[in-house]
Amino acid sequence: MNDISNKNDIKTLVDRFYEKVNSDELLSPIFNGHAEVDWPEHLPTMYDFWNSLLFGSMEYKGQPFPKHMTLPVTKEHFERWIQLFTATLEENFEGPKADEALSRAMNIARVFMTKMALL
Repeated sequence: MNDISNKNDIKTLVDRFYEKVNSDELLSPIFNGHAEVDWPEHLPTMYDFWNSLLFGSMEYKGQPFPKHMTLPVTKEHFERWIQLFTATLEENFEGPKADEALSRAMNIARVFMTKMALL
């Protein structure tokens, strides 16, 4: 299995992760119900987000926290998000960048939960 090495790999990671999210009983209602995610718009934003985090591309210019702050999520939602992200990584990639992606995802979840007073 290869490591994450370019934007095509980022696209694979993001697409496969959100396939899991969309079929998940806990997370799908948040993304597709409450947040009403526009997937054709959201996915390219996530490609840029992860490409910026892992490869320093500086393509992502947004602020992710405010968009999540008003969603009716609990610690369980973040834990499930991490479970699905971890599974997606383990099924598709291995290596230092995959490890970094998981570390960054866990940190994002921890920061969001802290800011939302879920920890």
